[in-house]
Order: sequence, then C-alpha cells, then structure tokens
Amino acid sequence: MGKIVEPKRSMKLLSLFVLPCFAVEIAYKIWWYITGATQIPYLGNIYLSHAIACTLELCSWLYRTAIFLLVCVLFRLICHMQILRLEDFAQVFQKESDVGSVLKEHLRIRRNLRIISHRFRVFILSSLILVTASQLASLLITTRSSAKVTIYKAGELALCSISLVTGLGICLRSATKITHKAQSVTCLAAKWHVCATIDTFDATDGETPTIRAASAQVFPVNTNWGSDDEEGDGDDALDNTKMIPIYAHTISFHKRQALVTYLENNRAGITVFGFMLDRTWLHTIFGVEMSLVLWLLSKTIAWTLKKA
Repeated sequence: MGKIVEPKRSMKLLSLFVLPCFAVEIAYKIWWYITGATQIPYLGNIYLSHAIACTLELCSWLYRTAIFLLVCVLFRLICHMQILRLEDFAQVFQKESDVGSVLKEHLRIRRNLRIISHRFRVFILSSLILVTASQLASLLITTRSSAKVTIYKAGELALCSISLVTGLGICLRSATKITHKAQSVTCLAAKWHVCATIDTFDATDGETPTIRAASAQVFPVNTNWGSDDEEGDGDDALDNTKMIPIYAHTISFHKRQALVTYLENNRAGITVFGFMLDRTWLHTIFGVEMSLVLWLLSKTIAWTLKKA
C-alpha cells in the first residue's frame, strides 16, 4: 500500500515547495520590473521588451528550481521505498526463519543501498558545496561594510536560498533516515538473539545451564518495556521496545551469534565516498556550517565596527 501512496505524496511534496515559491517569484519579478522600469535596458517597445524578459526569467527560474527539487524528491522517494523493504525484512524475526535466507536478504538490501549511494553521491556532495558556498556568498554580500542592500537584491537572494536549502534538507534527512533504519536491523537482530537465548537456556547460579524444551513463543509481541505515552521517533517494526516471538528450536545459538556479529560489522546505509550519512555526520555538517557562518560574521561585522 505504501509503495502506491508514496509516489503521490512525493509529487504533492514537490508541488507544495515549487508552486508557492513560483507564485512569490512571479509577484516579485512583476513588482521588480514595474518599479525599476526606467533603470532596466530594453529594445524597441519598453513594455513588450520587459514582458518578454520577465517571462524568460520566470521560465528559467522554474526550470532550475523544479529540476533541482525533483531530483531531491526522487531521492527521498527511493529512500522511502528502501525503508518499506527494511520493514518487510524485519518480519523475518517474527517467524521461523533460516539464517541463510536472512543473510541473503540483508546482502540484497546492502547492495541496493550501495547502488543508490553510488548514483547520488556526486549530487549530494555537489549540493552541499553549492549551498554552503552560495549561502556564505549571500551573507558576505549583505553584511560587508560597503554593501548596499536593497529589496531588489535581498528578495532574489532569499528566494534562491529557500529553494537550495529546502532541497539539501530533503536529501540529508532522507539519507540519515534510511541509514538509521538500516542500522536498526542490528539492534533488532541482537534483541531477537537475546530473547531466543533466554528462552532456550535456564541458567542458575553455580549450575551449568541446561537446555529445556523450546516454546513457540515465550515473550508476547505486545509486551512493551516503554510507556505508550512516551513520544517515539516513528516506532515501527525496526524501532520499538517490544519483545520478539521465539522460535529457538529452528536456529542454533552459534548461527544466531554469527548473524548478529555479521550485522554488527557490516552496517548498511547511504554513503558519500565512504562516509556514512548518519545522524552523527548530520550534526557534524551542521556544526561546520554554523562555524563558517559565525567566522564570516565575525570578519564582516568586526571590520564594519572598526571602520565606524
């Protein structure tokens, strides 16, 4: 069901960002041409020349913005499809499964994420560099001592910044979300292993653990270690505090341990030239961006105060 609904949601998201910005851009350009008509060069008839120039500028802006945001929304859609696949994959821990089949499915998921990372890594890195450079340049233009900030210049910079930052935000959020979900499989497998081990072995102090008859399900699925009133970040089959049905008689301890060890040492996710785009890297990027902004402000504002 989600694979049918999500493409429609993605197109709705694209329209939600592009159409309002385009409406503001139309109003801004019309106002810009009307108020500055005497300062704008023209050929032949002034009104016809300005109408053609305004139309061409609007078409150019719409094309550039729509193409950029379309790629960002497409990346978000692909990541969401992989999240749905991960949620389906999580169901293998709720039923009798073979370690070999679980491992093969995880390898397929890792391969898909590696292909997605390879195809979008240049776009993500280029977007990050472009947005960082453009925002720093805009900040320098508007805060330097000799800057003459007008509504004409500030309006264009604001509309450009909104579209670029929005697109980059969509990409980074989607990448970190799919990486978090993919790495949650390790936690789910470890929880499954612990529950199966507790169910299989009944260790007592000072005695050798003895194997008892395995039950189909010792820990109910609906048992929750957390409060239902607490806010969670999208609790689902991958991120939850619920216990798992036990089928310990189907998989030995050593096979479960090997699977958990493999998942711990082979984490999946979106990478950019070897760097995993997880929440830690997202915080790092935010810290670097904030440092650059504060450094630039310290240079421009301090220079202005010295001249004053």
